[in-house]
Amino acid sequence: MKIGIVGGTGNISTAIVRLLLQRGHDVVCFNRGQAGAPPAGARVLHGDRHATAAFEQAMQAEKFDAAIDMLCFNAADAASSRRAFRGVGMFVHCSTVCTYGVQSDWLARNRRPCAAPHHQLRAQQGSGGRILFGGASPRKLSSGDPKAIHNLWPAAGLVRQVAWDQSWLDRIRKGKPLVVCGDGTALHQHLHVDDAALAFAGVLEHAHCTGQIYNVVSCGHITWADYHRIAMRVLGHSVELVGIPFADLQAMQVPQFDICAEIFAHHTYYSPERLLRAVPGYCPRVTLEDGMRQVIEALDATGRIPNSDDVQWEDRLVNAQRSVRSQ
Repeated sequence: MKIGIVGGTGNISTAIVRLLLQRGHDVVCFNRGQAGAPPAGARVLHGDRHATAAFEQAMQAEKFDAAIDMLCFNAADAASSRRAFRGVGMFVHCSTVCTYGVQSDWLARNRRPCAAPHHQLRAQQGSGGRILFGGASPRKLSSGDPKAIHNLWPAAGLVRQVAWDQSWLDRIRKGKPLVVCGDGTALHQHLHVDDAALAFAGVLEHAHCTGQIYNVVSCGHITWADYHRIAMRVLGHSVELVGIPFADLQAMQVPQFDICAEIFAHHTYYSPERLLRAVPGYCPRVTLEDGMRQVIEALDATGRIPNSDDVQWEDRLVNAQRSVRSQ
């Protein structure tokens, strides 16, 4: 098939492009050319999707058999994509599990809609999905990164629970304790980008996926405490996990705490069962430990793990918590 991809150089989309090329598809990426190049073999069209008339004209001129929009973040983007990809045989809209919000009556969650997603961007992305599913766009997927969960990718770094921060890896190597939110028992899922790509490619190749929503997530869950312990095993050091209540982390103004407040402090556990039934080839293969090892090796090779001695906030929190416990 001739497949158009809006994006093609990001976290998941790079893996998707690589897999589609391996399967013999003709892949054309549309992006601004500001984030590197897609895998070799893909053709690239440079432009701005927000220059809607030019974008839509360029996409219609290509006469794609199928298309994936990795950069559809609101209702205006969705309406433009409907026009741009009118007539394609299969259209895939990449969304995120964050559109579900954090409130749930049960785990694992499947498709229950949410009126209060994690934050405004995800609320806008949810509105984009409703535009696509509400009209005559031929076939769509909205899934957990197509509604995507957190994905492991060497270029992206390795997340932790309480903040956007990479110095935690250096803390482990130096035997320093790590802060977790509460007791670290919030549930989360992690999926390697190569496994996410299996879902996207599989949906494109199965006509019965028309008009369906799938959660592209791993087949299970893990607590954040155990996640950090796996990282310790990869690094060959074991350190103490120091639990600090959510409200205290907020009050202490932890730098870049927003990822924890909006997502990682909450249970994020979603069911992949519908995807497993629809796409038999979707079978996550990269373990969390192997994925972590890949990411850490890439961070080391590019010198992207900061010196934790230069980051002071975590030691202050650990000392304050220990002081409370000693009273």
